[in-house]
Amino acid sequence: MLEAETINIGTAMAFASSRKMREESPTMAPRLAAPARFKVMIADDSPVYRKIVEHALCAMPFDMIVASTGRQALQLFAEHRPDIVILDRIMPDLTGPEFCRKLRSMRLKLMPYIVMLTGSTDKESVVEGLDAGADDYVTKPFHDQELLARVRVGLRTKELQRQIEVKNNLLEQLALTDELTGLPNRRAVQDWAAREFESASRHGFPFWVVMADLDRFKSVNDVFGHAAGDAVLSKFSRILKNNCRSSEICGRFGGEEFVLIYTHSDREGVLTAVERLRSQLEESTFAFSGCELRATASFGIAGIEGSAASRTLEDILASADAALYSAKRRGRNRIEVAKAGMTQRPQGTSSVTGANVGQH
Repeated sequence: MLEAETINIGTAMAFASSRKMREESPTMAPRLAAPARFKVMIADDSPVYRKIVEHALCAMPFDMIVASTGRQALQLFAEHRPDIVILDRIMPDLTGPEFCRKLRSMRLKLMPYIVMLTGSTDKESVVEGLDAGADDYVTKPFHDQELLARVRVGLRTKELQRQIEVKNNLLEQLALTDELTGLPNRRAVQDWAAREFESASRHGFPFWVVMADLDRFKSVNDVFGHAAGDAVLSKFSRILKNNCRSSEICGRFGGEEFVLIYTHSDREGVLTAVERLRSQLEESTFAFSGCELRATASFGIAGIEGSAASRTLEDILASADAALYSAKRRGRNRIEVAKAGMTQRPQGTSSVTGANVGQH
């Protein structure tokens, strides 16, 4: 049985186990918000029919929005974004079909379910309304239960749309999130960095890339197992998150390698921030299987200040990576800033790909 000992193993951070991380991390265990009440807008120039429709729907748990003209309906729609629109076909300023066509031309992410009311029974009017974008038609005078039944169809449609939107958002979030740490993954960081680098190049504000790698991380897995390695990765990710501002991003690139992007900060500010990360990790201890573990990390920095017409994002990433491996060669647990023209790793090093790999 191993006695308690202290081992210098490279950068580390937050949770005692991956299970605990999953319980605490909002990214890994997303909770769906309670659905909001459905909003229904009634648009009719007739006060009588507005009251009739309101009365027919009064037993349903809706938030009601009422418009007396087509243009007012457009204004209220833009303000409240109702889920269902019950719309008179003939209004003096804007007809029902015209209203529908204007909504469809907006190319909204989620369209309302539109029920058109009309006193006309000719098929041409029905076809015109449906072609314009209405989802259903009710002829005046109508039975309350018929209107309710058609509105319930609209509710089922909108509920399905809501469920699909929630699931799509969740899938998009998962596709951009590292499962273990809850940090943005390589794809998410690169997408964000590309947008920020373009802005930095255009407007001339500073842009810095910091590559970080846990020192001798393989020994953690070899001595204590992969559960200990996961705990170290999770611990380090917590340190990064706790020190990341809204104008910055930190993410896991793969294995034990992480990346941070700093903007609107000068060289000394970035060095101060990275030194804070390095020292917090170095000073951290946590126990695993009866042993006290210590961890350190090495960091490489590259970036631009002012105009950077001759530099690309790939060039800066490569420079930061080369600076990182220079820090490894010079003793680990240190920070190196890329020198001009430094874009290649020192000989004898290899890329870190996949989880829990490398001798670094």
